[in-house]
Amino acid sequence: MTIELSEDIRAAAIASIQRYFDANMDEPIGNIAAGGLLSFFLEEIGPAVYNRAIADAQESMQARIVELDIDLHEEPFQYWRKFEAPRRRK
Repeated sequence: MTIELSEDIRAAAIASIQRYFDANMDEPIGNIAAGGLLSFFLEEIGPAVYNRAIADAQESMQARIVELDIDLHEEPFQYWRKFEAPRRRK
């Protein structure tokens, strides 16, 4: 699966890479080089991040599904209980 970014997100990511290089590296990186580096990361590392995110979402959804019976459980055959007199304790 190819991970694609919108033009706005891609431009912001490239600007962030350039800022990182300016702050942390001896030489700045140009727009084209930063775009190439971003493409490399998306293709090489992006799937690992994506797969982890999917696994986290799946785990979260499974935990919620397990709790459905607790959260949404209704006792059957409750109609007659509303007519029963409360029993007194001795």
